[in-house]
Amino acid sequence: MPTSRRNDGHAPPPAISAVALRKSYGDKTVLDGIDLHIPAGSVFALLGPNGAGKTTAVKILTTLISADGGQAQVAGHDVAEHPDGVRGAIGVTGQFSAVDGLITGEENMLLMADLHLMSKREARQVTAELLARFDLTEAATKPASTYSGGMKRRLDIAMTLVGTPRIIFLDEPTTGLDPRSRHNMWGIIRELVADGVTVFLTTQYLEEADELADRIAVLNDGKIAAEGSADQLKRMIPGGHVRLRFTDPTAYQAAASALTEAARSDEALALQIPSDGSQRELRSLLDWLDAAGIEADEVALHTPDLDDVFFALTGSDKPKETVR
Repeated sequence: MPTSRRNDGHAPPPAISAVALRKSYGDKTVLDGIDLHIPAGSVFALLGPNGAGKTTAVKILTTLISADGGQAQVAGHDVAEHPDGVRGAIGVTGQFSAVDGLITGEENMLLMADLHLMSKREARQVTAELLARFDLTEAATKPASTYSGGMKRRLDIAMTLVGTPRIIFLDEPTTGLDPRSRHNMWGIIRELVADGVTVFLTTQYLEEADELADRIAVLNDGKIAAEGSADQLKRMIPGGHVRLRFTDPTAYQAAASALTEAARSDEALALQIPSDGSQRELRSLLDWLDAAGIEADEVALHTPDLDDVFFALTGSDKPKETVR
């Protein structure tokens, strides 16, 4: 997402920034000098394996813990020197729901409004609007303990929005949700960004980052291993290929003999040919098959996805894909 320009020609200050941010626990370094620059009105996703430091970064930026070194600013406020200014500008939804299951959804909302020192009239108006926005009006008078996982997460975010924050931290907001609830949550996040809200997202779901994020950073061993748009990150990783499957053994053998760079699966009568995924390269392969009089029964193109990026950058072991 391009950054807008002010009238003086300079880019506006970022919603969130960090320079050389460090944090250790004993002799374990969790964050080893990370830099962040997140424009206002965008979605930034921080990916990484468990224990990579994602939640630690969120806790520092939301003033819950202090850094050991470096500087960070959120909404123009230094997180160390002006934590109250940061807290007044942000909303936080953590990995675990902050919903009180012993009271109703409406009472949870009113409690949050009370913490924001709203008048009773304003509190009831904001509560009603947000419950309607998150499709919770019918369930508003029921104990939150009776809500499904997706409903609790929607209520959690609705509570976060009571103070109309312009920057929201979502720490693994869809963990444990079923696919339908996860997609509903994605819609909510897109609506927030359309309203100009900045979203800092940590997630274990690579598809989620691919769907939502303008920029993605991969955190590994306390450092940013790579950062960019989803497409930019995918282009960093080799591994694209075209898969040809045959039903005629003779056609398969002819193709396999000519395409010596292809990985073979004699049992499945399939070939896997390295490819950059371009239209030009695919057309060249298909033209060669036509000219050779060889007919493949199935042609499938695979390009690297965020799974490939994640495993390549974090050194994790990804199960090897086999030709079937």
